Amino acid sequence: PVLMILVFGIIAFGIGFNQKLVVTRAAREAARTMAITDSASASTSAAYNAAPSLDSSSMTVVLTACGPTPDLDDVATASISYPYDYEIPMVGSFSVTLSSQAVMHCGG
Repeated sequence: PVLMILVFGIIAFGIGFNQKLVVTRAAREAARTMAITDSASASTSAAYNAAPSLDSSSMTVVLTACGPTPDLDDVATASISYPYDYEIPMVGSFSVTLSSQAVMHCGG
């Protein structure tokens, strides 16, 4: 039983780590799109498209725009958080919030 719990725990951690990488990729794509287009709707859509395995209705996307006349020092940011439930058979489940933030210079 202990070995089975350990194996299931490793599998659950691997799946959770994969989901964390998906959230990170979505944040990077949203920040890149915001830096180039300065459009919140396009950036949110880019985040959703970069994370097809996640439920977009549960994903929280917070964006910071470059503005109408960005300087060289201005940056666009995207912060994404996503609730994730670890489920380990014979142990139970617990929830964590996976989050990531990306920063890109304005204008590409």
